[in-house]
Amino acid sequence: MAVDLPLAEMSLADKLQAMELLWAELSKTPEQLASPDWHGKVLQQRRDQVRQGTASFQNWDAAVGELRAELRGHQAP
Repeated sequence: MAVDLPLAEMSLADKLQAMELLWAELSKTPEQLASPDWHGKVLQQRRDQVRQGTASFQNWDAAVGELRAELRGHQAP
């Protein structure tokens, strides 16, 4: 089935809502969602860093603030 959404005409809020609806539907059958191999490799690297004591962590609020600032920097005025 071909799906044709009027993306250029949709607001950011509409696009995010569409993504949330799609993700909610996909999440109903997680066994059908295979993660790419590189996800497992990255997770293993991070586990190794934690075990070795070389991992660094950031406060959740600080991380979210950093991401929001980065997104604002990439958005058109």
